Amino acid sequence: MTSAPKHDVFQAIADPTRRKLLRLLADQEMPVTAISSHFPMSRTAVSKHLRVLAEAGLVKDKKIGRETRYHLQPEPLRELKDWLAYYERFWDNKLNLLKLLVEADDLDNIKPTRPKSL
Repeated sequence: MTSAPKHDVFQAIADPTRRKLLRLLADQEMPVTAISSHFPMSRTAVSKHLRVLAEAGLVKDKKIGRETRYHLQPEPLRELKDWLAYYERFWDNKLNLLKLLVEADDLDNIKPTRPKSL
């Protein structure tokens, strides 16, 4: 029997709930019960989202007594950052072009004023 394939970073962050989980865990380690209080879903559903994040290497868990605590592992986000960095140049070019077009349009809409005759 083979295990299910692990999720990659892109699959893991595709879901808005998982992105919110990452934000929650960015500043502090939290137990699943505390994490669950931030969502309108069952603790089991939150645990499933945490499992996807763990498979992508974005969160780690550790047992402290009977409690499981989760914390962010930001290193895998570098893959996402590197991928996005390549496309940034296209956004920058489009934004610069938009700026030029808006500024040119503003210049076209300015009506020259004539000095008042005395």
